[in-house]
Amino acid sequence: MMPCDSNMTSMVQRIARQALLTFRSPPRLGEEAGRSFLENHSKLQSLMTEVRAADLQLIPRRGAAAVAAAAADSTPAVPSPLLPPLPPVTYMHICETDHFSMGVFLLKSGASIPLHDHPGMHGVLKVMYGQVRISCFDRLQGAQHGALQGAQHGALQGAQHGALRRSLLRSSAVYTEHSEPCVLSPDRDNLHQIDAVDGPTAFMDILAPPYDPDDGRDCHYYRVLREAEEEQQQQMKEVWLMEISQPPEFWCGSEPYPGPEVHL
Repeated sequence: MMPCDSNMTSMVQRIARQALLTFRSPPRLGEEAGRSFLENHSKLQSLMTEVRAADLQLIPRRGAAAVAAAAADSTPAVPSPLLPPLPPVTYMHICETDHFSMGVFLLKSGASIPLHDHPGMHGVLKVMYGQVRISCFDRLQGAQHGALQGAQHGALQGAQHGALRRSLLRSSAVYTEHSEPCVLSPDRDNLHQIDAVDGPTAFMDILAPPYDPDDGRDCHYYRVLREAEEEQQQQMKEVWLMEISQPPEFWCGSEPYPGPEVHL
């Protein structure tokens, strides 16, 4: 265990310790959060508000155009074998316990993490550099298999109709390194889509508990269904979501985390 003196302890170590305190005994879905959890969660949000890319030794990436221009200036124009495409999203693993996981997602310019859920999980997301648009949805309870009105209803096959979820688009906002963290809980903002805006971006991510398909916490992907005249972005709007397979244009690679080690 590292020294407890905050002057000697890295920011990421302090965040990991606070996450462990916060999520050792979190409220479950439908339970009211106790005072201890709320106080610890507030402390965790405060630390996540303060953390910056330099604390994780992250160097902001440049856009594809800038990288291509630099390569053209420094590399002779020689034919090269075809290389496999780079993943649109990469993940840097920092640490994981039974209670939470923590890491960094890096999105290429124009990349998205498709709309997905976090079954029974809490989460805290903080942008390290760049900008992301996060669209958050709540699943409306007791509305899993209602009737979808309009032309889309008739076009859906039986199996697809069984995968419909009536939900609420609660918010859609752009986050930067100066924004407060985006917070989700088992019953609030639990589904979200994350889009890189105007260049590459990175964000630190805490999920509690971690995904675990064997314990009912598998990731599901969704597509928004709505009438043509309703395509314009609106907030606090009821929408229909259809569960889909992982989109083929989305996959996640990995690379080493360069920052301070975490000891728990």
